[in-house]
Amino acid sequence: MKKYITILLIALISFSCSDDFVEVDPPFTVDSENFFLSEEDYYNGLIAVYDLLQSNYASVMLAEIASDDINAGGESPTDVIGWQQIDRMIHTPINQQLRDVWNFNYAGVYRASFMVENKDNIEFDGKNQILAEARFLRAFFNFNLVRFFGEIPIKPEGRFLLGEETSLPRASIEDVYAYIEADLLFAIENMSPSAQEVWRANQFSAKALLGKVYLYQENFGAAVAELTDVINSGQFHLYGTQGNESYENLFEFVGENSAESVFEIQYTGALGASFDCLQCSTGNVMVGFSGVRGYNGPTFEPGFGFILPREDIYNAYNENDLRRDVSILNIEEWAADNSADFNIGNQDPDTGHTGYYNRKYIPRIAENEPDANLTQPNNYRAIRYADVLLMAAEALIRGGGNDELARGYVNQVRNRAGLDDLDSSGNALLENIYSERRLELVGEGHRFFDLVRTGRAAQNIEGFTANKNEVFPVPLEEIQFSQGNWEQNAGY
Repeated sequence: MKKYITILLIALISFSCSDDFVEVDPPFTVDSENFFLSEEDYYNGLIAVYDLLQSNYASVMLAEIASDDINAGGESPTDVIGWQQIDRMIHTPINQQLRDVWNFNYAGVYRASFMVENKDNIEFDGKNQILAEARFLRAFFNFNLVRFFGEIPIKPEGRFLLGEETSLPRASIEDVYAYIEADLLFAIENMSPSAQEVWRANQFSAKALLGKVYLYQENFGAAVAELTDVINSGQFHLYGTQGNESYENLFEFVGENSAESVFEIQYTGALGASFDCLQCSTGNVMVGFSGVRGYNGPTFEPGFGFILPREDIYNAYNENDLRRDVSILNIEEWAADNSADFNIGNQDPDTGHTGYYNRKYIPRIAENEPDANLTQPNNYRAIRYADVLLMAAEALIRGGGNDELARGYVNQVRNRAGLDDLDSSGNALLENIYSERRLELVGEGHRFFDLVRTGRAAQNIEGFTANKNEVFPVPLEEIQFSQGNWEQNAGY
């Protein structure tokens, strides 16, 4: 995918610089009348849908900052004010970072729906596989949207058209989930069990996401069924438990697209971006933003000092837990041991410097041109096998299932981290599962939604208001565009 996008963009740049560009007759437009007329068109359309995954950084960063384990960070308490407000739970419908989450995910929905809209144009071998992947991706984007904003407008049959915001309602959360489930069930039925190319999703990616969707709706039996299929597929294992793998490399470049990745978003450092179009970057923008401010030393590159783990989460690890130092960088210890220098940046006690950084997605020294801050090539592990095991364990316990089986799944994750087996059961085991999710998945964008869906957000997140902050406000511009058709979320 990295290669194809790079070639496509270079070709477009070259084409736009030629004299012939202004002399094309008739003018070329991309619409349903002159596209999706060949197998190559459908393949290129699918690449375009995958391309929007690269803007997923906005969703991950916002979710992390909203959680109880992360400070916004930055240069000062007003650096990227939208994130600072979310960190304090004082955000409003006027928030650029929330608008990015809305816009970027709906752009993905739009591209996928363009393909669905033109599904019957021609026939060729493998078309259903391509359409299934498009619908998987549409489900992925819509799952982001429903978690962030609750009720959202949906249009399963195709693209949203200009002006429909004044007539299409915001669908109920139940209807949105039914829409997501329909896309994923189609994907599961029509996708290959193995990925067609390393950057593409497969049937088990869709099963894992569907299991997660069921878990969020507390449909525990259905969640167990889908997640168990992933576990029993034999395609995945915890990285560092087989062959020459080393757990310490899970989030390094050598650990990308490993057998732990059920679904992984690809990034490259080959093409630059700008602050005027962060979603245009083919690199992982979150990584540059998460780097140590003013850093000068080995292994890492400097960044903007956001996404700072708090001392509470650092201290929550057992001192023998291998996950702590893989997940969190203690910058003062690192600087002392490696003759490195750094700047503190934001010193606000509530949102600023903690002494810790998100080591999973911190910028490593890499080949990234032309802007190291915005073109980091670190892939994002969107669905990891460890997450699948812990979701399956939770669904088993909450659904009244097999404690022994659930405990076995949890202990696989713990053993990989160098910890002994648990012997708890029932509610005590459920609390252990919640704790393991926190420690295993810190810095990956899951904690806030885990707290919300299990009813624990108000007791854990400072400033969180029940019956309000479970979702975020719909961007003010969208409410205005609807001309009274959509109401704002309660409390905003």
